[in-house]
Amino acid sequence: MEQQLDHAAVRAAARRVAGTIRPAAVVPAAEGVWYALEYLQHTGSFKARGAHNFLAAHREAGALPAAGVTIASGGNAGLACAWAARAHGVPATVFLPVNAPRVKVERLRGYGADVRLVGDRYAEALAACREFAAGSGALSSHAYDHPLVAAGAGTLLEEVRAALPGLDTVVVAVGGGGLFAGVATAARAHGVRVVAAEPEHCRALNAALEAGRPVDVPVSSVAADSLGATRVSADALAAARAGNATSVLVPDEAITAARRALWEEHRIVVEAGAATALAALRTAERSLGERVAVVLCGANTDPADLREPAEARTA
Repeated sequence: MEQQLDHAAVRAAARRVAGTIRPAAVVPAAEGVWYALEYLQHTGSFKARGAHNFLAAHREAGALPAAGVTIASGGNAGLACAWAARAHGVPATVFLPVNAPRVKVERLRGYGADVRLVGDRYAEALAACREFAAGSGALSSHAYDHPLVAAGAGTLLEEVRAALPGLDTVVVAVGGGGLFAGVATAARAHGVRVVAAEPEHCRALNAALEAGRPVDVPVSSVAADSLGATRVSADALAAARAGNATSVLVPDEAITAARRALWEEHRIVVEAGAATALAALRTAERSLGERVAVVLCGANTDPADLREPAEARTA
């Protein structure tokens, strides 16, 4: 299936995911600022949108094989793929390194996935996934680098606009760029500015903008578990260069502070990756717009380090 990422693709994705994904709740957070609570999505992140659209589009085209879908990912993309496959009634085979956290393995199995543990590194799991797809006929999915996956993520922007008329700016965290590419594509059609927030040391999009092409970057950040892509997608780079997006880098200290602030001020628990978007807003030297939405995109995290000390709870 040949696909391209444009606003028509986002509109088609919105039709496919309607009634299946949870529409984003948009709530006021401060003067001129709203939070899009996408961490309440199925599987705990925005990835459910792209995974469902990916499979639904293939089903529409008669290209969803009985062998189902396969992906190499123990993170949010793997969970979303397994969830979407279950919703479509096809098998999901997910490849992970043998040292993958047991909690992730069990959660994947809870969605009905066939979990294959291969090698000590992600690259080995990915190679095994590709070999399995070639031999079984299973549909090979990707965590972020596919137009259907990005278009599915872009449906979030349409929902935020519907809930927040007059939206000026939306702030999103960027890893491999699937969420950003989809949101920026939809935002451009409506004259909405996008701020692409990345950790200082997980800057695949920022580096691609500097180089003029996707390039490999080292990754090291408190948010690397979800934003640690070594290379951004070509679609994300194209969206960033289209004129309505700004790249912002934030230090780990600001990410940690934003994550804790969400807990202390709102009792919201999100991943460090999701808090990166808020960190960009909090560290901005000037106003980002009159009506700003910050996407809190995922909550698959351990909240233990956000707990109040025992003496504070009993005071």
